[in-house]
Amino acid sequence: MENNGFTEKDWKLFRKKIAGWQEAYMDRLNRSYIDLLSEDKEASEKFWDLSKRITEDKKRTGVQLEMSRSKLIINIISLIMDEVISFDDLEEFSDDLQETIKQIIDFGKKSSS
Repeated sequence: MENNGFTEKDWKLFRKKIAGWQEAYMDRLNRSYIDLLSEDKEASEKFWDLSKRITEDKKRTGVQLEMSRSKLIINIISLIMDEVISFDDLEEFSDDLQETIKQIIDFGKKSSS
């Protein structure tokens, strides 16, 4: 059964993989925060830089997202655009889902040039 460019199997696979993808992304964020805090700057400057980064990062799909079938495609595109995952991470998903994602991303690239 296909729905909007993906299958039920795709939805189940996404639900299985998202926690691991987000954990890996947040681990990268944490390492970048450590780097930020290790910079040779005033403590207050590091504090406010970190506060700003965390506020921005909390809004990314790599940290939190709305889990619903209707948002599957947009969530995957956001994950790719935010460099949480790459297109290669979709190899286990259906060809239909991969093609849908590729077409949308390609269209976005053409529209922005």
